[in-house]
Amino acid sequence: MTSIVIPAHNEGRVIGRLLDALLADSPSSGPDIVVVCNGCTDDTARVAGARGDRVRVVEIPTPSKHTALRVGDEHARGFPRLYVDADVVVGAADVRALTGALAADPDLLAAAPGRDIPPTGCAWPVRAYYRVWQRLPAVREGLFGRGVIAVTEEGHKRIAALPPLMADDLAASLAFGPGERRVVEAARVVVRPPRTWSDLIRRKVRAATSSAEFERFQAAREASAGAAPSARTGASDLRALLRADPELLPAVLVFAAAALAARRGARRAIRDQDFSTWLRDESSRQ
Repeated sequence: MTSIVIPAHNEGRVIGRLLDALLADSPSSGPDIVVVCNGCTDDTARVAGARGDRVRVVEIPTPSKHTALRVGDEHARGFPRLYVDADVVVGAADVRALTGALAADPDLLAAAPGRDIPPTGCAWPVRAYYRVWQRLPAVREGLFGRGVIAVTEEGHKRIAALPPLMADDLAASLAFGPGERRVVEAARVVVRPPRTWSDLIRRKVRAATSSAEFERFQAAREASAGAAPSARTGASDLRALLRADPELLPAVLVFAAAALAARRGARRAIRDQDFSTWLRDESSRQ
């Protein structure tokens, strides 16, 4: 049986649309869905529980995504297993496409859907930023930034061995080699971007902070096990985009400005080794 684990912290405004998409066009014997409400102070549990017996709701007092994922594992019933963020939208047919890809290739341990980022309602600098971000090779090929990852039982062992990291999806993506992971474009997930520049920067500060924590983990692993893979974007990636499409120059400048602002914003958290404060944008949840 396919199991879907959804960690949710105060996601009452958005989790209903995800659950409705997962339950639509899905038989009563369809995927086992576990929603782990972690430290919620809103109606997330009520909204999820209202979807009926197909959705099992587990409540824990700790507002921790990593803890929620592990608790979800304790309640999940089978494999393949999907981990899905509560604020994205992925449908039952997309779940079948992901699990079908895993079943068809014995070497494949992890898969994620293609990513749709609707720009409607976003400020123009946000739209410019994502024009560049979506074209970056690491972003196109990695499993991170999609809010959905599906793993086999063997793939689950790989990610279960990872330490608790804020950049959990990045760590999960890089835990698999190119032949072990795949973006399945036939499956789609809708990832709503922040609408405002300030919320974009909040999201990027979080990303910069979590990347610093992940790189510290990578450095320790590299010291004991050899060079570790990386998903960092460099100036050469941006130059390659401009060579391919010079009209991207204004968007690249916006992207660079966001990266610099995020680096400045993350400096204090990195200095204080604060890798637990979760800066989330609210405009994408409207």
